[in-house]
Amino acid sequence: MSIKNEMKLEFLSRSQNEAFARVAVAAFAAQLDPTLEEIADIKTAVSEAVTNAIIHGYDNPNEIVQIITRISDNSVMIEVIDRGKGIEDIELARQPLYTSKPELERSGMGFTVMETFMDEVEVISAPGQGTKVRMVKHINHDVQETERD
Repeated sequence: MSIKNEMKLEFLSRSQNEAFARVAVAAFAAQLDPTLEEIADIKTAVSEAVTNAIIHGYDNPNEIVQIITRISDNSVMIEVIDRGKGIEDIELARQPLYTSKPELERSGMGFTVMETFMDEVEVISAPGQGTKVRMVKHINHDVQETERD
């Protein structure tokens, strides 16, 4: 993957920053000229990843969530990183309806949503060291050109 552009963003682990992160990544990805549906997919996946970092990664709203977004020829790669609790069992956490915080009435669909809207999702985590969620969305310009004709 030949990187054409890169953005790094850090913010406090507060729920009100989720909307900011979603819009910032979508605005950065816009340089690939994605469809409205592709932008919506990116925004939804970023929302889920950031919410997971805030809700499950930390107990303190003054910790840091980092997002690194890279643009290549026809793809956007997004990493959402926390240095929090980490995930003990990644496979279990990726199961639909699983949540480590049922007392917060979480749906347990975060990873499922990310996998639905992105072309690739990788989760790297270690207990006590944090979690990195790496997502890739391929922007299909051939479809866009066909639709315009």
